[in-house]
Amino acid sequence: MPPKGPGRSKLPVPLPKDMILKDTEGKTWRLGSQIGQGGFGLIYLASPQTQVPVEDDAVHVIKVEYLENGPLFSELKFYQRAAKQEHIRKWMNLKKIRCLGIPVFWGSGLAEYKGKSYRFMVMERLGQDLQRIFEDCGSRFKKEIVLQLGARMLDTLEYIHENEYVHGDIKAANLLLGYSNPHEVYLADYGLSYRYCPNGNHKQYQENPRKGHNGTIEFTSIDAHKGVAPSRRGDLEILGYCMLQWLCGKLPWEQNLKDPVAVQTAKTKLMDELPDSVLRWDPPGSSCSEIAKFLASVSALAYAEKPKYGVLKQILLDGLESSGMRYDGPLEFSTAGSTQNHRAAKSRVRLPKPPPKAAQQRGKKPEGEEPACPNQVCVGLPGTELLGEEKPKARSRRAPQAQLQQVRL
Repeated sequence: MPPKGPGRSKLPVPLPKDMILKDTEGKTWRLGSQIGQGGFGLIYLASPQTQVPVEDDAVHVIKVEYLENGPLFSELKFYQRAAKQEHIRKWMNLKKIRCLGIPVFWGSGLAEYKGKSYRFMVMERLGQDLQRIFEDCGSRFKKEIVLQLGARMLDTLEYIHENEYVHGDIKAANLLLGYSNPHEVYLADYGLSYRYCPNGNHKQYQENPRKGHNGTIEFTSIDAHKGVAPSRRGDLEILGYCMLQWLCGKLPWEQNLKDPVAVQTAKTKLMDELPDSVLRWDPPGSSCSEIAKFLASVSALAYAEKPKYGVLKQILLDGLESSGMRYDGPLEFSTAGSTQNHRAAKSRVRLPKPPPKAAQQRGKKPEGEEPACPNQVCVGLPGTELLGEEKPKARSRRAPQAQLQQVRL
C-alpha cells in the first residue's frame, strides 16, 4: 500500500516535454504535450519512438502522479491483476463478443524529477468522454443509444467482476470513445476499483457510516451510501442510474446532491417502489420499461450473489430489437428531445474522425471492415506485481441473503 501523508492526492509538478521514461520492462517512452489532468495527476501524450518528438496524433498516453499518491496505484493493480490482454482475448472468444471496453495497458514504472518521485502508467489513448457528448445532445440520449451503452457496459462489468474486481465509479465522464474507432466505448478510471473477492472469498457485508457516501453522489449505490465494501450488485445499480439519467435527462435526487442522506433516501425509495418509481419518469415519446426491469433484477440480488448477466443483457437487447439496431453496431449520437435548459433539436453530434496516422499505427482493417478493437490486436506489456492490499472503499446496502459465490480468475 502506498504511504499516506500530506502529499496524498496533490497534483504533481509537471514533467518536462520530451523527457524519456523507462518502464519496469525496460521499454522507453518519450513524453509529449500534457493533454489533461485529474484528481490523481497529469496525462501526457507519449510515444515509444524516443528519437523523434511526440506528435499530436500519438496513440499512447502516460498518466503521472506522485509516488505517495493512491489512485494510480489502485488503477495499476487492477490492470496488472485483471486486465492482461491474453486473458481479455480468451474471454472475448468465449463470450463471442467483438470488443471489450477495457483500455489497453502498455506498462508502468517510476521516475525522478527535481528531487520528487513519480509513478507513471502507459495506456492506449482514448477519445471523447460521454459526459461531453451527453451535454452536446441536450443532456438526453435517444433510447437506442442508452440500451447499446448499457449492454456493452454489462459485457465489460461481467469480465471485471469475474476477475475479482468491481469498478465503483461508472458514469458518463468515465466512459470514453475509442480514439482510432469512435464507435467503440471504454470504461476508464479504475482509481476506485476494489478487489471485492480476493482468491474467491467475497468480502463480508458490514455497514460503516464513517465510510459512507463514497463515489460520485449522483450514481453511487445504496451500499456505498451505507459504507459497505463495493460489490457486483453495486456496480450494476450504478449502471442502472446512469441509464436512467441518459434516457430521461435527470435523476429524482439531482436537486439534493449537497445532502447525501437525502440522496440515499431517494434512491432507497426508488429501488423499493420498482417498477412504478422508474416508469413514471418515462420521457416524451419513449419508455423506461427496460431500465425498470433491469433495476428490479438488480434490486433482488443479495450482496454476495453472482448476477445473471445474460438475463440482464437480454432485457436491454429486447428493447433494441424493435429498432433493428445491434448493440455492438455504430453509435449514432443525436439529440433525443428537449430539456429545461436545451431546445429540442434533430441535429446529429459529429464524432471525431480517426486520425489517418493513428489508424496506421494501430493497424488498419481491409476496406469495408470495421476497425478492430485494440483488445483484439494489441498485447500489453506485463507489469511487475505490486505488493500490499488496498483498503476497501466505502459502499453499502441490504444485508446478505445468500451463500458467498466463488469467482473464477
